[in-house]
Amino acid sequence: MGSVPTEAKKQVHLNLFETACRGNHESPGQWSRPGDNSHSKDSIEYYVNLAKLAEKAKITGIFFADTYAGHSVYGGNMDAILRAGTQVAQLDPLVIISAMAAVTKSVSFGVTGSTSYIPPFPLARTFSSLDHLTKGRIAWNVVTSWSQAAADAFGKGLVPHDQRYEIAEEYMDIMYRLWNGSWADDSVKWDKESHVAYDPKRIAKIEHNGKHLKLSARHQLHPSPQRTPVIFQAGTSKVGQAFAAKHAEAVYIGGLVPSQASYQIKAARDIARAAGRDPYTIKFFAAINPIIGRTIEEAQAKYNEAMEHADIIGALAQFSGYTGIDMSKYPLDEELKLDTSNPKESAVQGFLGNFGDSQKDGDVWTPRKLGAKIAVGGFHPTPVGTPEMVADVMEQWIEEADVDGFNMAYISNPGSFEDIVELLIPELRKRGLVFEDYAVPGGTFRENLMREPGQKTLRSDHYGSKFKFEGDYPYQP
Repeated sequence: MGSVPTEAKKQVHLNLFETACRGNHESPGQWSRPGDNSHSKDSIEYYVNLAKLAEKAKITGIFFADTYAGHSVYGGNMDAILRAGTQVAQLDPLVIISAMAAVTKSVSFGVTGSTSYIPPFPLARTFSSLDHLTKGRIAWNVVTSWSQAAADAFGKGLVPHDQRYEIAEEYMDIMYRLWNGSWADDSVKWDKESHVAYDPKRIAKIEHNGKHLKLSARHQLHPSPQRTPVIFQAGTSKVGQAFAAKHAEAVYIGGLVPSQASYQIKAARDIARAAGRDPYTIKFFAAINPIIGRTIEEAQAKYNEAMEHADIIGALAQFSGYTGIDMSKYPLDEELKLDTSNPKESAVQGFLGNFGDSQKDGDVWTPRKLGAKIAVGGFHPTPVGTPEMVADVMEQWIEEADVDGFNMAYISNPGSFEDIVELLIPELRKRGLVFEDYAVPGGTFRENLMREPGQKTLRSDHYGSKFKFEGDYPYQP
């Protein structure tokens, strides 16, 4: 991997991967490190400072992951999750964005919202409100919600996987109709002579009586800068990939090595191409959780400190929440032997296989080793080294997996994000791997994501673009 920029090199986006939970969403226990500021995530100052840092570094967006209820699988309760302070005590990120937008002009914001539990009408209004207030710098991370805890919290049964996507398809049609079909482009008048603010003839009531959802309403807001927020999605199943190829403009992918992501990206692009979309207008973001030092010794010292504060039990409790398997039943220091006839445990066996590159020949997995791996960025690639070494890893992902960007996760803040901005980004710029500036400073998220000035609304080849003002084009299901 060289450091000399060339015209042929692909430039990618960087997002900061954040949550609004006190403690650390991805690396349990790091709140106990000296200088860690995650305990201040219930203050507006934390998010304002983060937004300013991101814009100073020309970061494309800040991606807020969100969960609706704490995991209670490990030991049958939430004790380990609460002690670890992971994925619990979470603020609603939707209410934070306006303050962050007020101190910035170009950095954008992506926020999770569930199609399984939040009715379409209020969510459409919330995202339109944010699109207005941010001047078009908002994205919706569409999730179908998989956890039993969330289902219980909303008082609903957990719907089977494929049916959740069936509901989501109907949900998306309603959202497109509200955002794009309810108010015509010329509906806003503010005509003092005729005394008309909004022309009633140019505002249509949306009627939907579907298999899973019902709605009879006009959208609550006039057209926002993007109308439809940028659509993020993260499905990896067959139906999830099909959903992404149809709706997503940006896809968050997993995988610990580029080869794991390469197949998913190629498959999704092929599906999108077959549906008539330009497959390269779907931007794929891989997560990475680097530990960076000016020297390899400094980076290793940061890793060692992270391991000292890692909450192994908290990490196992987090893993239990993701998989539905109670890891407390396995002795910490005995070889982890899973029942591969059990679908859940068989899936975990495959998950452990993804960690194979970190194993030495003859090593075996124990719960303690698994917890330690997860507790320090283990769900993502976690390169430890100098800016040049981390940039080498990222360049490999760009070349082999064809990613369009990275969600930059962190071990401990403010240190991790400061290292990304102050140490890593200058090296990436030297190689010509990241953009020097926003395509449209002060522009919308879609313009800056696509690098297409003027492309504020959905592209014409996107499924959602067919939804027009229904006073002119009656909706045909």
